[in-house]
Amino acid sequence: MIFRTSARFGVRALALVGVALSLPACATVTRGSSQQFSVQSTPPGAQVSTSNGFECQATPCTFRMPRKDAFRITVSKEGYVSQTHDITSSVSGAGGTAMAGNILIGGIIGGAIDATSGAMNDLKPNPLIVTLRTPAEEAAAARSVAPTTTPTGDQ
Repeated sequence: MIFRTSARFGVRALALVGVALSLPACATVTRGSSQQFSVQSTPPGAQVSTSNGFECQATPCTFRMPRKDAFRITVSKEGYVSQTHDITSSVSGAGGTAMAGNILIGGIIGGAIDATSGAMNDLKPNPLIVTLRTPAEEAAAARSVAPTTTPTGDQ
C-alpha cells in the first residue's frame, strides 16, 4: 500500500516538473528560433551568398535564417561592384518582453532556453536593401568623398 502511494506521488511530481519546465520558454514558443530574412537590390537580379552557407541566384529573395547568429552577406551582379554587409543578431523588443515574462514567472530554465536558441533576437538590418554601383559610379563616389587637406597655418 505504501509503495502504491509513493509511486503515484512520484509520477505526479514528475509530471508537474515536466509541465513546469516546458512552460517558461516564451520566446522560443511564440517567436521561434529562426526568422524570414529578405534581400532587395537595385538593380534586381543580383546573386546573394552568406557566410553561413545560404545563397540565392536573383534578388529579391528571402531566406529562413537562425535568429541567434550574426553573419556576413555578399551581394553581386555582373557589371557592378560587389557589396558585403554584416548582419547582426541582437535582442528585439518582443524578445526582451518574452524574457521579462520568463523572469516574472520564475522560468530561469526558459530564459536560458530563449537566450541560447536565439529566440529573443532579431537579425538587423532586415530587410537588407542594397544599391549596386558600376565601377565608374563607385569611382565617382569615392572621389566626391575623398578628404581634402588644408594648410594648418602653424607659424
